[in-house]
Amino acid sequence: MIGITSLYKTFNKGQPNEMNALNGIDLQINQGEYVVIVGSNGSGKSTLLNMVAGSISPTSGGISIDGTDVTKMADHSRSRWIARVFQNPLSGTAPDLSILDNFRLAALRTQPKGFKIGVNAGFKKQVQEKIALLNMGLENKTHQLMGSLSGGQRQALTLLMSVMDDCRILLLDEPSAALDPRSANVVMQTADKLISDFKLTAILVTHNLKDAYTYGNRIIQMQEGIILHDLNSAQKATLTQNDLFGWFS
Repeated sequence: MIGITSLYKTFNKGQPNEMNALNGIDLQINQGEYVVIVGSNGSGKSTLLNMVAGSISPTSGGISIDGTDVTKMADHSRSRWIARVFQNPLSGTAPDLSILDNFRLAALRTQPKGFKIGVNAGFKKQVQEKIALLNMGLENKTHQLMGSLSGGQRQALTLLMSVMDDCRILLLDEPSAALDPRSANVVMQTADKLISDFKLTAILVTHNLKDAYTYGNRIIQMQEGIILHDLNSAQKATLTQNDLFGWFS
């Protein structure tokens, strides 16, 4: 599904503040895997996620999706496969548009926009049914401006919006880090359900070791731009919380 080969990234090359963020990453992520990546600040986990997304180009190495070389492909061109949820809950929605209009734009994410932005009763019902799954009471407030909602509400809606159009890969960039504990729990549970229901391939970058232990079927630890641990589903099932905490002791 996602192939990463000899991936290197150097920032500020040739300057006094040169930094090697990735040092020869080789990684194969199979269809349907939910990979959790953990690591301290500067370990390279966010750089790796950004490269899969296409928002950062590698210094050398390659990335492929379903056998297609996407190494030099821009992020918007990768949207045929990839949806992304950012750490900042304000980043994934348009605040001056209604909830319904945000969902309509999300449904057309990979299609030519043209004059197809109209919203009919069938589409509104579809959106309301999806939103009702969150148990946030927003299904009857679809004309409310997105900017008037809390960060947790917006982040949960962003997750739902990510599967309104074709999406095979979901990238989660610390999606609960800026939220209160209750909202964070709703967002993580929503993400887990969507990944399972839609059989998505997913990558979660997180500092939260409890989430890393609870979610996903594969876990990777990065440090100084390399992979230290890579546990598959069976190995992760035997991992204890103390084992995971011990990686950072």
